[in-house]
Amino acid sequence: MKRLIITAGIVAFLLGPATAQNKVKPVGPWPAVEKQMKPWTRWWWMGNAVDKVNISKVLSQYHQAGIGGVEITPIYGAAGFESNYIDFLSPKWMEMLQYTIQKSNALGIGVDMNTGTGWPFGGPHVKPEHAATKLIVQQYKLKSGQKLVEAIKVMEARQNVAKLQAVTAYGDNGEVLDLLSKVGADGQLNWKAGNGNWHIYAAFAGKTRQEVKRAAPGGQGFTLDHLDKNAVTNYLSRFDKAFGNKPLGLRAFFNDSYEVYGANWTPTFFEEFQKRRGYDLKMHLQELISKDSVGEHIGRLKSDYRETMSDVLLDNFTNNWTAWAHKYGSVTKNQSHGSPGNLLDLYGAVGIPETETFGSSQFQIPGIRRDSADVRNVDPDPMMSKFASSAAHTGGKNLVSSETFTWLTEHFKTSFSQCKPEAEQLFLAGVNHIFFHGTTNSPEQAAWPGWLFYASVELNPNNSLWPQINGMNSYLTRCQSVLQAGKADNELLIYWPVYDVWSREKGLDMAITVHNIDDWLQPTAFYRLSKEMAKSGYAFDFASDRLLAQTTVRNGLIHTSVNASPYKVLIFPESTIINLETLNKVIQLAHDGATIVFQQFPKDVPGLHKLEARRAQLKAGLAKLNFSDAGNNVKQFKTGKGQVLLAADVQKALVHCEIKRETLADTGLQFIRRSFTGGKYYYIVNHTAAAIDGAVPINASGSVLMMDPQSGASGLATTSVDNGQVKVRLQMGSGEAMILKITDKAIAGASPWTYLNQPAQQIELNNAWSLKFTAGGPLIPATQQLNKLVSWTSLADPKLQNFSGTGVYTSNFTLDTKTAKEYLLQLNQVSESARVWINGQEVGVLWSVPFQARIGKYLKAGNNTIKVEVVNLMANRIRYMDQRKIQWRNYHEINFVNINYKPFDASNWSVMPSGLIGPVTITPYQ
Repeated sequence: MKRLIITAGIVAFLLGPATAQNKVKPVGPWPAVEKQMKPWTRWWWMGNAVDKVNISKVLSQYHQAGIGGVEITPIYGAAGFESNYIDFLSPKWMEMLQYTIQKSNALGIGVDMNTGTGWPFGGPHVKPEHAATKLIVQQYKLKSGQKLVEAIKVMEARQNVAKLQAVTAYGDNGEVLDLLSKVGADGQLNWKAGNGNWHIYAAFAGKTRQEVKRAAPGGQGFTLDHLDKNAVTNYLSRFDKAFGNKPLGLRAFFNDSYEVYGANWTPTFFEEFQKRRGYDLKMHLQELISKDSVGEHIGRLKSDYRETMSDVLLDNFTNNWTAWAHKYGSVTKNQSHGSPGNLLDLYGAVGIPETETFGSSQFQIPGIRRDSADVRNVDPDPMMSKFASSAAHTGGKNLVSSETFTWLTEHFKTSFSQCKPEAEQLFLAGVNHIFFHGTTNSPEQAAWPGWLFYASVELNPNNSLWPQINGMNSYLTRCQSVLQAGKADNELLIYWPVYDVWSREKGLDMAITVHNIDDWLQPTAFYRLSKEMAKSGYAFDFASDRLLAQTTVRNGLIHTSVNASPYKVLIFPESTIINLETLNKVIQLAHDGATIVFQQFPKDVPGLHKLEARRAQLKAGLAKLNFSDAGNNVKQFKTGKGQVLLAADVQKALVHCEIKRETLADTGLQFIRRSFTGGKYYYIVNHTAAAIDGAVPINASGSVLMMDPQSGASGLATTSVDNGQVKVRLQMGSGEAMILKITDKAIAGASPWTYLNQPAQQIELNNAWSLKFTAGGPLIPATQQLNKLVSWTSLADPKLQNFSGTGVYTSNFTLDTKTAKEYLLQLNQVSESARVWINGQEVGVLWSVPFQARIGKYLKAGNNTIKVEVVNLMANRIRYMDQRKIQWRNYHEINFVNINYKPFDASNWSVMPSGLIGPVTITPYQ
């Protein structure tokens, strides 16, 4: 009964309403803000050198900045502070963890924790027998009548715990013999070769000897064998001991991306393979390790091997770790990418699937800086993020998280404007729970710029942008409050043909990573179809074989789980291989009332076991599908209550099914929908280069409320109906986002949305400006008087080229009359973020392109004052420090590197523009 109560609590936490303690009243039409709706951050504990005073201080700073939670990941430490280090999971460390949870609870902040230090899981208690394992195969040659003289013992150095698991002999005439029983304890093979030449393969379960990367004190040691259930259970027992088997109030336990290099085996693999695939892998060692052989047979064998890797990783690690977390009233949050397995299944097995972005995307938005020298040559792909969101959506789980902004730009050069479209791209892919990567815990005694992680955007209180981070965080919170409301509203389910990926002849284990999507994802028909569907305005999720096995049909809709929104159509992209059980299940789903669309029928089944019998079953199953011509190059097979359609052009099949796409996509706008009782949300983003102003069609009807996540403003949209289609007037500049809330009932008390029509003569604020510097360094420059706005680095005072911090501009202007309906303030070029006051009233933080705000309610006829507080990047101050060889980076382990993983040096950087560069204008609108 106790376990059932804990599980129910976890489900309620993920899916149900927040408790009163975690919830505040909604503001206007916006959902009530809960802590998971705010951005969270990975919180690096360098050297575990934490103390209660600094924990209390920085958590309060995070809370004030609008951060909703922290994810503790201990790593290597800063040199010179070794006396402050604390061993991971020691009594002192546990005291600091419990204090963190206590303080966070008081502030309304959530706490997650890495189930380890650095990455991947491992540490001092991982003994060699439980360490990450690799297959070692040694080859021997014998001629007819010969005996092997040398002992069969592993030759690779430092493999003293390697265990011999198979000895297989291959003869010239096709003989395959299992000789393991003929090897004595001394390694001598008691066997004489028969006629012809023989090749003998000896397989050992060896060790990769990989150690934890970026480990913290008390976390150093071998990487865990994630494929071995006993090894995982033993690993987790260290936490049981430290926790005293009692829940601590942690929301989730976290696992970083799977970076267990070369771990292609586990000691029980032969047995697992036999149980799951039905034949003896020991008799196929020659083909398994083949590096240059090609052919269908080898591809099938390796597909079976890879599927088994996926199965044992899911069962022995992911499910095992998740069950352990539930014991503590917590969930698991897992970055499944990088794993040698089916990502959809691995993401789907945890409470919060987590994707990541790495690098910088190219956007068409004018004004966003993208210097090729400051970005990595990699573009995050939203389709990769949909693997995590699909697993959540199909499993009925509300939260989809992301490690966000990893290596977005070079250190100290990332602006909020660059962050915004990257975050929006994640939102459009279904992510709704952003984690910054990251925030390094830095004690007060650490000199500026404080302690820093080597591969992150420095979102911490030492960042010169920090005083205005609440502007970005408020935007992210509003977006996530909507994107966590209700359920995902996607009409299509697209099958991922994983067997086509697994059936490659080359290599052995296959890591499905973020960084090699050009190998396993982008060249596929699955990817091309998904991109085409998204561009055309369809909303969809991905499905695996395992998911389809549990899928049902009710009233013609496809249900993947109890809490998930149903789907209207299941699509099979062009592929070669299909699991026979999946095909049979799909035909049954169609008979029960589902609509299934095949782009083309797969031609074969995966694997080797009973191959010809399964091929015959596939052929017989497909032969039962008697198609008729449905017109428009669509073929139709009706069965029971449903149908199977065959169409090379999937969109033609969807038209046949009367599945409507969102034609707003034709404008270049991108969207994602959420459904709630009585209505829908549309989150719409303009990442095109042009502003959009017009009536945009949507596939929903009812009262339409416009909600601006940037300012929090809202109002009833202007709508029309054209041939039964609702159209909403949208005004969106390049780089802007908007939320539409469509409800069945009239929205009481809402005023009409104010559209900006008929611009009048623009007013340029060309009076003199006073610029006073209020915070930053290395030195505070003197106050400047400006007749024209320029980068403050171009002014005469040499201190300004080195300065990172805050400058406050003040000026005044005259408004002859105040007769316009609305006035739009445009700051134009800002380096990098601005907080604005008009006549002493705060307008807000203008932190991203376009830097503009509606200010009509703050203006008056006659004289008006304007104050603009601007913060710039850390880059110029870091440049100054490196030019003068001021020591600011001194860490153990990797120390500090640039975006190309070379030693960091900012001394040759150009000075970055800083301040309010303008021109500042006000445009009246009627």
